[in-house]
Amino acid sequence: MTVADGDTETAAARAKAALALTSRLWRQRFGVWWLGRVRGDTLSRVWLPAGILDPYPLYARLRAEGPLPRSRTGAWVAARHQVANQVLRDRRFGVREKGAPYPPADDARGLTSGNTALDESRPEWDMSFLELDPPHHSRLRRLVAPAFGPRMIAGYRERIERTTHELLDKALANGEFDLIRDFATPLPIAVISDLLGIPDVDVDRFSRYGNIVGASLDGVRSVRHARELHEAKADLNALFSRLVEQRRTEPGDDVISRLTGPLDEETLDGRELLNTARLLLVAGFETTVNLIGNGMLALLAHPDQWERLRADPTLASGVVEEVLRYDPPVQGTTRIAHEEIELAGRTVRPGQWVVVLLGAAGRDAEVYHDPDRFDIARETGVEHLAFSSGIHYCVGAPLARLEGEVAFRVLAERLPELVRAGPVHRRTSFTIRGLSPFPLQLRVPASTTP
Repeated sequence: MTVADGDTETAAARAKAALALTSRLWRQRFGVWWLGRVRGDTLSRVWLPAGILDPYPLYARLRAEGPLPRSRTGAWVAARHQVANQVLRDRRFGVREKGAPYPPADDARGLTSGNTALDESRPEWDMSFLELDPPHHSRLRRLVAPAFGPRMIAGYRERIERTTHELLDKALANGEFDLIRDFATPLPIAVISDLLGIPDVDVDRFSRYGNIVGASLDGVRSVRHARELHEAKADLNALFSRLVEQRRTEPGDDVISRLTGPLDEETLDGRELLNTARLLLVAGFETTVNLIGNGMLALLAHPDQWERLRADPTLASGVVEEVLRYDPPVQGTTRIAHEEIELAGRTVRPGQWVVVLLGAAGRDAEVYHDPDRFDIARETGVEHLAFSSGIHYCVGAPLARLEGEVAFRVLAERLPELVRAGPVHRRTSFTIRGLSPFPLQLRVPASTTP
């Protein structure tokens, strides 16, 4: 069921409820009520248009304010690599308030072993185990982790390379090329859909849902945005509910088939399955879309680095790691103290929030030499935090790395004369940092023309 089915008043009420709830959560976490009002509060400014366009000077100011400055919003700020990594790894911090009920009291169970009714009681978007602490986080993560193990991911290389070449063939045939629309988006959507077992992939629809969900991580902006979020949730719930029923009789080698067993064994409930499936779909392509977009923007803005990659496409894996450090797709996350914690000489009390700026940690001069320089051959013994750290380290990181490595390598091999063909626009969200249109001019060398 979707809003289009006619239940307009109910949908509007749900949208308003979602807006009220997410706005309240956003105020608690980030103090969004200060935005545009608090002068001199550096953290607040990263959510303003100028900060979204280029947050890195603001990050430098935050690092200069000390190892753990405190915003006027009340949140502590971890902008240095060491402190950020410490917060992410410390089990005394969580992603939920200590003692918060699970599942929430108003949460319907949705799918069960004998009932495919959709979970329509909570209109906001649930990010599954990303928003859970142990033991529920550990239980759900264990169910999906095997699908992203080394052997499984290695088996996807051929599919990724084939899809990459098909997309570039199509772009060359059309004679025009928008990196985001024609390549960076359809590539990871095709791969994650295959992994999940989705038979009929609608790239435009999934991409639209990704933009809606990505923007919601900064807070739901309007009743319309809340309604869009609800529609996306209901549509994907219906899609995955149908897939579960199909996999019960026709199981395959995909994630939905693997989750159907725990559902029927009642070690996983329907709400958890739907939330997890939606998370894997959207998170499974959003990171890679913006990794490729941010990476190509950086390469073309630094011609010497693009030339190095063209001359030696085996440097593509280095491109992936440098982009994740230099301009990561996910800029920040949060943790809440579950007990009193001494951190970087400050006392963080129970219930207080720490904003962990992943993008700022990647530019920390105490860890990276000349951190504002983009260098695809950079050697460092310290891993960036673009995929987080600790128990919430991104389960799909190996897949995103592989997709990025193949994408940059094949682009350098097949389209070494790529140049920008028009203005590039940043998405208007802070947490998810990426590009919207990215038109490129296809100039294929005569020697490679069939």
